[in-house]
Amino acid sequence: MSNRPLLPCHSTNHCEAQIELTDSPATKKSAVLRKQRKKKLLFPFQNEHDRKPWIVLAVLATVIAGAASCTSILDRQRDVRPLVLRDVPAQRLAYRLEPDVVPPAEISTEDANDKIEAIQIDFNTRRQNDALLRTVRSPDGQRALVLYGTEDEPSQAFHIDLYSSSGTFMRNVTPPDFSCVFPETVSWSPDGNSITFIAHQSVKPTPTPTPPGASTAQLEPSPLPSIAPAFPPVRLFHTEQIYICNRDGYDLKPLTSREGLIYFYCSWSPDNQALVALACKESEWDAREREYKLPTGRPRLISLDGKERLLDDGLTEALPVWSPDASKVATAFDTDVLIYDAVGEKPTRARIRLRDALLAASRTFEDKSSSGNKKNTNNNQAGGNGPPASAIPASFNPIVRLGWTSPDKLYFQTAYVRLIPNEPINTFQRWHLVMLSPQAAVLK
Repeated sequence: MSNRPLLPCHSTNHCEAQIELTDSPATKKSAVLRKQRKKKLLFPFQNEHDRKPWIVLAVLATVIAGAASCTSILDRQRDVRPLVLRDVPAQRLAYRLEPDVVPPAEISTEDANDKIEAIQIDFNTRRQNDALLRTVRSPDGQRALVLYGTEDEPSQAFHIDLYSSSGTFMRNVTPPDFSCVFPETVSWSPDGNSITFIAHQSVKPTPTPTPPGASTAQLEPSPLPSIAPAFPPVRLFHTEQIYICNRDGYDLKPLTSREGLIYFYCSWSPDNQALVALACKESEWDAREREYKLPTGRPRLISLDGKERLLDDGLTEALPVWSPDASKVATAFDTDVLIYDAVGEKPTRARIRLRDALLAASRTFEDKSSSGNKKNTNNNQAGGNGPPASAIPASFNPIVRLGWTSPDKLYFQTAYVRLIPNEPINTFQRWHLVMLSPQAAVLK
């Protein structure tokens, strides 16, 4: 095969050799072979006999993948089922009422006048002008808050000192211009790192002006107690507010600061993260006091930075309680139990209406408590002297107390209470139990 000549280049500066390509028989054969290999790769089965086994395998693979997908969905459904009641929103709870039960031992019956003997001895010997009212032990039992009254304070007011449980004075917790109230609310946080109490600005009698010419020899000020420390300035209020300090009695500050509201109850959450409280207006407090009734307040959550979340705008006399896992709070309005979520971005609430069930239980209770026997009962029915079926039993009363002993057991007490001076009335005390569980829809 002869060589083809180079084509001439018309450029005067330089030339490039250009080769003219032609198809030889070998080139054509190579191209045909390449097309056949490509077609075989894309379509490996050219006849029906070769294609059938692969179709069966494809169908089997699809079925297996579908089954695996169904199993995965079922597993995910099982995973979202609540393992504990903490994960169930309040509005998704179910309940069962068990009326007239024996109150459990777990419900606190702490004596409000409890006093540590060693501390009482110190007051008897060194502080005879102060009246020891109560001592509150720390969770570890090593320290105690000492509540005591003084001669220049009203009878319902008191101060707080910190003692060791062995009877050694450590420091004053409250400044002299504080008046503490509601001794049952003085408490340690569950971990023992914080102390809370309720107080307002002290109101002391104004001294009478000295008449002209009278001797002032007996009016010289007496020295301050040597045990009083120097307190930094702390904001005071005319109405009762919640105060907090650390376990050593330092860093005292108001946790609430809403002048005009009376905070008369507070309780720590089991996880030390918040408090639940009751508060009312001064006018609402005075109105209940005139009727010799328990005070009522609006329940609210208070975080440790002082932020409040109002749980309900209704007034209740039942002190709210925490669930043991700190996920919920319960209180009561008349004969209804209300449960609130304490955590979560979208908290819910649930109302358990118990009036009809408690009415029926009260009738049964009075039938069993009746001193008459079956004969007397029959005589009453025959003579028509028995109370009508629509009458409200005397033992039917509102809920006044709650106790949440385990996530699924919420106890509550009904009673008739009147705070008549020197003769308080507290009758028909009956305990009942609400058993809690997730609703069926939550378990699907």
